[in-house]
Amino acid sequence: MRLLYSIGILLYSFGVRLAAFFGHAKARQMVRGWLNTPFSEYRFPFYNRPTVWFHASSLGEFEQARPVMERYRQLHPDHRILLTFFSPSGFEVRKNYEGADAVCYLPPDTLKNARQLVAVVHPVAVFFVKYDFWFNYLHELRDKNVPIYLFSAIFRPQQYFFRPWGRWYLQKLRDCYRHIFVQDEASMQLLQQHGVTRCSIAGDTRFDRVHQIAQSAEGNAVVEEFLKGYRGKVLVCGSTWLPDEKILAKASSNTWWPERVIMAPHVISEEHLKQIETLFPDSVRYSSLSKEPKAAKVLIIDNIGMLAKLYRYADVAYIGGGFGVGIHNILEAVTFGKPVIFGPNYRKFKEARDIIARGGGWSVKSCKELTTGCLDRLLTDPDAYSTASQACREYMEENLGSTDIIIRTVES
Repeated sequence: MRLLYSIGILLYSFGVRLAAFFGHAKARQMVRGWLNTPFSEYRFPFYNRPTVWFHASSLGEFEQARPVMERYRQLHPDHRILLTFFSPSGFEVRKNYEGADAVCYLPPDTLKNARQLVAVVHPVAVFFVKYDFWFNYLHELRDKNVPIYLFSAIFRPQQYFFRPWGRWYLQKLRDCYRHIFVQDEASMQLLQQHGVTRCSIAGDTRFDRVHQIAQSAEGNAVVEEFLKGYRGKVLVCGSTWLPDEKILAKASSNTWWPERVIMAPHVISEEHLKQIETLFPDSVRYSSLSKEPKAAKVLIIDNIGMLAKLYRYADVAYIGGGFGVGIHNILEAVTFGKPVIFGPNYRKFKEARDIIARGGGWSVKSCKELTTGCLDRLLTDPDAYSTASQACREYMEENLGSTDIIIRTVES
């Protein structure tokens, strides 16, 4: 089975290289990243120092890993930290992250790469986040008696581990990990039913991370200029896509629609920004307002990295992505006590299901649902707003502390 898996990895790597050859942008970034992280260059950062290795699939998993990395650094200032990424969307944004001594792409999970990487880095511990399972790396680390931890994990009965043909993969969960930290009771029961006993509930470290962001959030002079003198409600629309923006534009004709909207699209290409400006003619880009004040009702954030701290200015947050493959991060808004609204594709996100059940979030399928009993009520009924906001704050408070649980177990 391991041979078949390795053949699959080789075929996948070939497919990525083929896509890169034909011009696929992300594939090119991955191949370039693989080529620019030769194993010989690992030697200098890790020479004669204990090294701990963190792996995050992409940017979201990095945010989950970050509080654990930072706490580990505090406890072990003499250790080096290697941070690897699978996806270009994570590496390109965080390749200069100062909390790690080296940041690079994870080379394809071949037998040769696994042996070389482990031999060069000599990690004293390895942390994987949520759902990245690279079985050649796991095998090699286990064979070298390196403690392996998986945290913020979620398991579902439909996953290949628990299918009749997935027994080989399930065995890796039993054999390779020193401990698996899951987000919920259902995941732990599923693992235990299948003989994975080294597991416990630690929750989701994203709660700790977004709380950190909220605690350190500072004012933004450009946004405050946009809101200067305004005393009404503010709607912040985060990580929106065109279907979200079309529904929001249609809803903006209502009399209760706020006079100030901050919109941070997920994609900030010139084409997309112009589409938003067409939908919202009374708008201004952040980059333009930073140079010259201008009266407008919609502020379009045309840069990356600000959104999490902008929710502090919201009364209500609309989170995009729910009319596509899935919603984006709602916790960045919830941590500020802001009620959240999002599209219909949210069910694979536990936090979205939880916040709806708590009364702090709503899912909408159309403009009509958005504007009748949802956004309109939150913006016009103080009691309804207060109840929803309190539900968000309580939910956050109850879910903090995952990092502490993980570190205590690792250090014990």
